Amino acid sequence: MTSVKGFRVEEPATADSLGTGAFVFTDDYSVFDWGKMPDAIPNKGASLCAMGAANFERLESEGITTHYRGVVSGGEVVDLDSVAAPPREMAIELTRVPDLPHEGREYNYSAYHEAGGENYLIPLEIVFRNTVPVGSSLRSRAEPGEFDLGYEAWPDEPVDLPAPVVEFSTKYEESDRYLSRENADYIAGEADVDDLEAIAREVNRIVTETAADAGLTHEDGKIECLYYDGEIRVADVVGTFDENRFSYDGQQLSKEVLRQYHKRTQPEWVEAVSEAKAEAKAEDVADWRELCAVDPDPLADHVVDAAREMYTAGTNAYLGRDLFDAPPIEDAVAAIENL
Repeated sequence: MTSVKGFRVEEPATADSLGTGAFVFTDDYSVFDWGKMPDAIPNKGASLCAMGAANFERLESEGITTHYRGVVSGGEVVDLDSVAAPPREMAIELTRVPDLPHEGREYNYSAYHEAGGENYLIPLEIVFRNTVPVGSSLRSRAEPGEFDLGYEAWPDEPVDLPAPVVEFSTKYEESDRYLSRENADYIAGEADVDDLEAIAREVNRIVTETAADAGLTHEDGKIECLYYDGEIRVADVVGTFDENRFSYDGQQLSKEVLRQYHKRTQPEWVEAVSEAKAEAKAEDVADWRELCAVDPDPLADHVVDAAREMYTAGTNAYLGRDLFDAPPIEDAVAAIENL
């Protein structure tokens, strides 16, 4: 179980074969790596399931191998076009996820890969960026000049990149960190980092083109992959409002809305999270949450309503069909702008 989706195993993976199972999407959300927040956002889980399914089906149609098998409707595994109601379960192939031993913040990836063999989830997130929106971590790690941008400092609005940028970060460490290409290649194990980058760029292209057809701008996102019998397959979920950042007429249309809202309305909690992460790093403690003395407060009802409409109206626009009972995307965006 992750903070936002459950996991059902039907046939477990073995050293020699993939298993089968399903993601069960919930309406929970998480920001700043906190885990499950106090509120649920109605229909959010179905939104992620539908968008992820649509993207997997597009990837497969363009020859990109994934772990996707379909969505679950009435106990059957079917294509997304076959369902009339928003699905909440996604059928997938399963790989193995070995334990990642660690002492403090020192992680033993050699042990992970020894246990994973030729069938394992690659313990990386491959991040692609088309723009540098407000809130992007890239602003704190690099200067605009590194990307041939004509700024001395990052401006207070999104910046388009001349070409997509691909980065690698850890996945299973308590506080994720961005990696050099050499370190990413080591952590990837048998999987080749050049192949991972090539796949990420193709996924980025497909999601970007799909978003543009819906009037959306695709700003950034990530993929996760598995390695099985010499082949890399795209795994987890792809191209949703949680994994990626989109915008509509300059307004964010993604989980970033909730991040920025918490920064404005609960700055004490956001600062406590930042301080706890820094303290954990300084003290070589893996779990920073135990050092955080402040808990987040629930959202007001009107914020939950606006977030629900963002997910559902945005998914309708992305899919090009009225799968959800939701307002037009222009109305959903207006509600977000007024938060």
